[in-house]
Amino acid sequence: MWRAAILLLLAALPARADTVYVLNSGDASISVVDVATLTETRRIPLLREAHHMVISPDGQNLVIGDSGANELIFLDPRTGEIRRRERISNPYHLEFSPDGRFLVVASLRRDQIDIYDATSLALIQRFRQRDKPSHVAFSPDSRWVYVTMQGTGQVAAVDLQAKAVAWLQDVGPEPAGIIWNRGKLLIGLMGRQDFITLDPGTREVRPVFQVGRGAHTAFPAPDGRTLYATSRVDSRIAEVDAETYEVRRVFDIAGGPDCLAFDADGRIFATLRWTGRILSLDPRSGESAQVRVGRSPHGLFVMPQREGVNADFAYAAPGAVSGSRPMAQPVVGGGATVRVAVAPTPVAPAAADLAVRVNAGTPASYPSRASLR
Repeated sequence: MWRAAILLLLAALPARADTVYVLNSGDASISVVDVATLTETRRIPLLREAHHMVISPDGQNLVIGDSGANELIFLDPRTGEIRRRERISNPYHLEFSPDGRFLVVASLRRDQIDIYDATSLALIQRFRQRDKPSHVAFSPDSRWVYVTMQGTGQVAAVDLQAKAVAWLQDVGPEPAGIIWNRGKLLIGLMGRQDFITLDPGTREVRPVFQVGRGAHTAFPAPDGRTLYATSRVDSRIAEVDAETYEVRRVFDIAGGPDCLAFDADGRIFATLRWTGRILSLDPRSGESAQVRVGRSPHGLFVMPQREGVNADFAYAAPGAVSGSRPMAQPVVGGGATVRVAVAPTPVAPAAADLAVRVNAGTPASYPSRASLR
């Protein structure tokens, strides 16, 4: 009898809530946020100034770059335990190649692009650059890595087979975020309102849509059909068709939205750089909430804590063919068991010729901070 009662009690317990890890660049810490209650449960101290993080190819470690402290932190994404620290030069933005062989680091402060062996962290090659290597994206075949040069208005193409910078291409003022999308590179220009595409074959540069001043970067949604692009100065998130680049809706988000991540239900989580908060936004209903974290939150990662979904969710979902680590094919693993069913996205009437605008926070006017890292 008592055994049956215990089983019934366990069955009635809520599923373990997903976890959001937030890098507080201004506080040298990681906020750990419970998705179910939308509360910060604890803070993990760092040494100096962390900005970006990536999940390791095996899904076992969340790799965090503390650029100010010149170290990588390897964190267990399920428990939040720090497993080890490794000395590495100024890891600002970092990404693993789709084949898992390389870790590439853009060093914004030291003007270098570093290629590491992903397993041993041995430095394979260092490329000195003129000014502010910013963000990194790969081609799906892992042959090429592309790095924005925030200070020179260029993109560098590094041939990982030849271990050489093959070309530099002018793209516009202050290029920041860069992702691979359907055979081309999509880049946000912080010095303008534009997102542009760069064809890596022909090197043709073409403006494709605008979000607002301080255009930063774009993130592919799990449905594979939608991108969400941020404007840090005009403080917006735009929902964009991944094929046509049509701007479907614009969410006005006070606080300077920067990096985004998604949970397995399709909700968006975004860091708000200027207000020390993160946003939870359901793009289907428009419902939103905010959680106070540390100062100047930048990178964030949603760790699924539910049955059948692993840390590789972001690379197993249908949208895995886009992004900074695009996969030639979606990975096979825990995340591959999940396919998010997303309701049809409402589109503004053609006659209006305008995107639908949704307020998800009090619109605010912020000083121009586009050049802030």
